[in-house]
Parts: sequence; structure tokens; C-alpha cells
Amino acid sequence: MQCKDFVVGVLDLCRNTEEVEAILNGDVDQCPPSPYNRPCLSRVKLAIKYEVKKFVAHPNCQQQLLTIWYENLPGLRQQSVGVKCWTVLGVTVGLPFLAIAYWIMPCSKIGQILRSPFMKFVAHAVSFTVFLGLLVINASDRFEGVKNLPNETITDHPRQVFRVKTTQFSWTEMLIMKWVLGMIWSECKEIWSDGPREYIMHLWNVLDFGMLSIFVASFTARFMAFLKASKAQQYVDMHVPDEDLSNASLPDEVAYFTYGTSGVPSDPQIISEGLYAIAVVLSFSRIAYILPANESFGPLQISLGRTVKDIFKFMVIFIMVFVAFMIGMFNLYSYYLGAKYNPAFTTVEESFKTLFWSIFGLSEVISVVLKYDHKFIENIGYVLYGVYNVTMVVVLLNMLIAMINSSYQEIEEDADVEWKFARAKLWLSYFDEGRTLPAPFNLVPSPKSFYYLVLRIKSCLIHLCKANSRRHNNELELGMLNSQAKDERFRSYPRPGEEFIPRKSRKHPTRYQNIMKRLIKRYVLKAQVDRESDEVNEGELKEIKQDISSLRYELLEEKSQAAGELALLIQQLGDKFGKNTMRH
Repeated sequence: MQCKDFVVGVLDLCRNTEEVEAILNGDVDQCPPSPYNRPCLSRVKLAIKYEVKKFVAHPNCQQQLLTIWYENLPGLRQQSVGVKCWTVLGVTVGLPFLAIAYWIMPCSKIGQILRSPFMKFVAHAVSFTVFLGLLVINASDRFEGVKNLPNETITDHPRQVFRVKTTQFSWTEMLIMKWVLGMIWSECKEIWSDGPREYIMHLWNVLDFGMLSIFVASFTARFMAFLKASKAQQYVDMHVPDEDLSNASLPDEVAYFTYGTSGVPSDPQIISEGLYAIAVVLSFSRIAYILPANESFGPLQISLGRTVKDIFKFMVIFIMVFVAFMIGMFNLYSYYLGAKYNPAFTTVEESFKTLFWSIFGLSEVISVVLKYDHKFIENIGYVLYGVYNVTMVVVLLNMLIAMINSSYQEIEEDADVEWKFARAKLWLSYFDEGRTLPAPFNLVPSPKSFYYLVLRIKSCLIHLCKANSRRHNNELELGMLNSQAKDERFRSYPRPGEEFIPRKSRKHPTRYQNIMKRLIKRYVLKAQVDRESDEVNEGELKEIKQDISSLRYELLEEKSQAAGELALLIQQLGDKFGKNTMRH
């Protein structure tokens, strides 16, 4: 915490852009900028890695990130939301033409605009939106009254196998496959640039990998079903002379494909549809990745992510309790398979279903009742089922709600810091060079790619040539190095009567070192001033305490003096009163 306060305090004391860049980029000599003179932001990446949120959300850091975000787009940063929306709409309509222009002229003005992080974000967001639209269009044929795709319920000719029509890919599915291939190529490039370890550390990358893997598995299973149906069609064309397939005698493996999808679990088409449904759900959940870019939806997405983490923590306790009661109830009722009013708890699968849906109030108490008069077993079933419902519904679910509420309150208290930190993580993913064009436009290699490939091959050949030349000169160099080492050993110490002259003169401090010394001096002076002001306040409090105590002692002294004088007056009055009574 002290280190985090220190870096935020130093960033507070920056007075110009040069000092801010020195803190955010570190030593530029050790971390040179990118080929397009974009800052490396090594300190910002380190702060994001260790979650120094106040440093990343600091106005000076956000100002620098905003400048890079709207690079090569002068004036767009100050425009209203409406102008930005029209810009996004223009990119949506003209994305194919912009991609063609970038292929032909990557270093032109249009290429520089497309390399801007904001335009890269817009292009990728538009591409993913089109991909989601294709998923909706692909499913719209099953809506009532909608016919966008060819009719798959009838065959084109009498001798056509029915499954040939249902397993072939439609035009929307072909486009979806192109988008999936483009996203796979983008993920491969990211793994190559960041490394597998860094890639896996980001949960969004794991989600993308799972989504694309399921899409590939789904289309592969669909293609296998199409191949089997095509073989059945080939058999019909070659061996069946009848026009009507319903009256023809066909082998079982061929007759299976003349009807619709049957209930065989190993049917590749059934597997393909199930995997495709999972991939569609994961695809739409990917929208949450771009939500931090918006100020309104960003905190909601952060709250949702924190909620998912709380649910995973809760699942540890939930699974322990759930498995305990599931096995216990199964052991209790497994011998009463035909002696119950419903099959609940008679198998492990039925036990799982009954206990799971009872959390939502969708199970009945009759699940523990037997047809026979075995009251002991029924009473134990009632007790266990009641304890389970109390534990899961009353205790654990309310605990989960309390955890979610606590996480939401923590985010609400620092909503601005949390949102800016999440937005900075999103921005940095678009600051790196490469991956300019979104899917599926990145599948077509550009001339720039061929140029970089030639340069890489050239550097590899030069490296191999140098390695071969070094190998031939190793023996000569070893002898020379041994003689030089002996000479250096004797030269490293001064001879008698000679002064020691260091081999390397001390270098002058670099610009980065001067800036950091200046900032640290300001931080130390500010800390001293704050400490002195704190000491003055403490001294004043001590003086006030001393004044109060001295006033109290003075009041007590005056009270004791007044009491003594009063006693003396009473004594004098008593003496006078005694003398007067004796006279009378």
C-alpha cells in the first residue's frame, strides 16, 4: 500500500508532459518506442499487471492514454457522442473498402487512420457485431413466418436423400465459418506475439479459445454428417433403380439418411447442433468484453465480473453440501426403485435432478414418500430433505446474495476508479502494433505481410551466416582472448609510482534520471512539509491541553484559598459571638 501511495504521489507532482511520460514509460533508452513512435507505456502495463488501480485511473495517466487512443484522429476527441456514432456508422458501411485501401496502401493516410487504436477498436467491434448478426440470421429461418434460407423440409427430386438437404451448409453458415477462421488466425497471432503463458492469464482469451474450439468441433461434426449422407446418396444413385425411395429396399446405414434426424445419440448432426448452441451462447457473452469502453455500462460489467468470481467461491461450499446430500439420499432410496410415487433419489441422476431443482422450489415433498409402510426410512428422508433445503436455500443462497451485495457496494464506492482501470486494460489491448484488420479481412495477406516476411527471412539468413563465420574463427579467438586476459590482469592494477586511471569514466546522468531525481526531491519536500504541519498541529493541541490543565490548577488553587478565607471568617465570627454571650 505504501508503494502504491508513493507512485500516485509522484504522479501528482508532475508539472509537464515530459515528466508524465518519464513516469509512464520508464527509461526510454532501455524500452524504445514502437516503430510508429508510440510510447511503450511499460510502467502502465506493470501497474495493470499488479492492479495499481489509482495509478492507472489518475488524471495524468488517463490524459496520456486518451492522447494515444485518438492517435491520427485530430478533433474527434472533442466531438460529441452523436458525431462519434456517425463515425462508427461510416466505418460499418465502408469497412470492406477501408480494408481494401489498407491492403493496397498500408502506409497512406487511410492506413495511419486505421492503425489508430480507436479505429481498430471500432473496426473489430463492427466485425463482431456483423458476426452476431449472421448468427441471428442463421437462426431466423426457424422463426414462425420467416423464410430467409432455402426450404430444408422437402427434397429437390424424388431420389434425393433427405439428409443431404439438411446437412449441407447454407450461405450464412459459410460466412460464419469465414469469420471463425479469421478469429482463429487473430488468436494465433496473439499467442505468437504475447506467448502462451501471457495469453492464458487473460480470461477473455480463454473464453475466445473455448468459443472458437466449439465452433470448429460443431462444423467438423456437421461436415462428417454431410459426408455420410453423400455416401448414402451415392449408393442410391448407383444401386437403386426405383424413383420412390419409400418403396425401395435399402441397407440400414442408407435408409437412416432418408429420414429426418432420429434419436441416435452418436449422430454427428445431433452433436453438431448441441455444440453450435453452446458456441452461440458464448459468442453473445463476448459482448461484455467491449462494455468497459462505455461509461454507463462499464461499471455494470465490472460488477457482473466480480459477481461471477463470488459465485465460483460459493460453488466450493455448494458442491460439498450438494454432493453430500445427493449421495446420502441415493443410498437411502436406491433399494426402493419401484416402491416410490416418483423415481426421485432412486438413481444418482434422479438424485441430482431432484436436489438441484429443489433449490428453485421445483421439487415436491412426495419425493421422499414410499408406497410401503417404512416410516423409519420416510422420517429420515424428511429430515435430510428438510435440512438440505434449510442449508441450501436459507443459509447458502442468502450468503451468496450478501457476497454479491458486498462486492457491488465496493465497486459503487470506487466506481470511477474501477471503470477507468478496466477501460485502460481494454485500450492497451489495441495499442500494440499489428492485428489492424478484423476478421475475416485478416485472412487475405497484405503486401506489408510479404515485406515483413522477406525481412525476417533475410535476418535469419544473416544470423546463420554470422554463426558459421564465428564457428570457423573460434580457435583463433580463444587464443587471442587468453593472451588479452593475461594482459588485462596485469594492467588492472597500477604500477609503483603510477596513478590509478579507471577504464570507464563515469557517465553523465541521463534525462530520465534527472527527471526522476527532480520528482523525488519534490516528493520528499512535500512529505517534510506535511510532517511539519502535522507536528505544528500536534504542538498546538499539546499547548491547549497544558493551558486547560494550568487553568484547572489555578481554579483549584483559588477554590482552596477561598475556602481557607471562608473558614477564617467563620472562626472570627464564632469568637466574636462567644465573647458577646459571656458578657450578657
